[in-house]
Amino acid sequence: MTSPPAFRLLPEVTPETQAFWTGGESGELRIHRCRSCRRWFHPPMPACFHCRSREVGPEVASGRATVAAYTVNQHPWFDGFPPPYVVAIVELDDEPGVRLTTNIVDCAVEDVEAGLPVEVVFEHRDDVWLPLFRPVTA
Repeated sequence: MTSPPAFRLLPEVTPETQAFWTGGESGELRIHRCRSCRRWFHPPMPACFHCRSREVGPEVASGRATVAAYTVNQHPWFDGFPPPYVVAIVELDDEPGVRLTTNIVDCAVEDVEAGLPVEVVFEHRDDVWLPLFRPVTA
């Protein structure tokens, strides 16, 4: 996918997820982090599942990750979102085990592989900035 599709399903923005879905306006990938044990976690929750602290909130992550798994979708599920495109699970460099489901963009589908270093880019739609990932450029 080299240009944004005409259509995307958009998430429901809640008070818990607002920082994640709007951080892209500032170019920031905001992931919840525990202020007690300093572990990152996703999806956002009101308590840390590692230490159970309620002292949690969004912080700016590096935006770097590695493709952990992926598939190439070939089915035309929605008008305006033509295949093929890559659906991937990326693991954040900031915290092993913290993974996001996303699309890989700015890359030929045949060039995607597990272990590929990627960085976040954002696609603005309505009131959300979708975090997508592309191969690291620098």
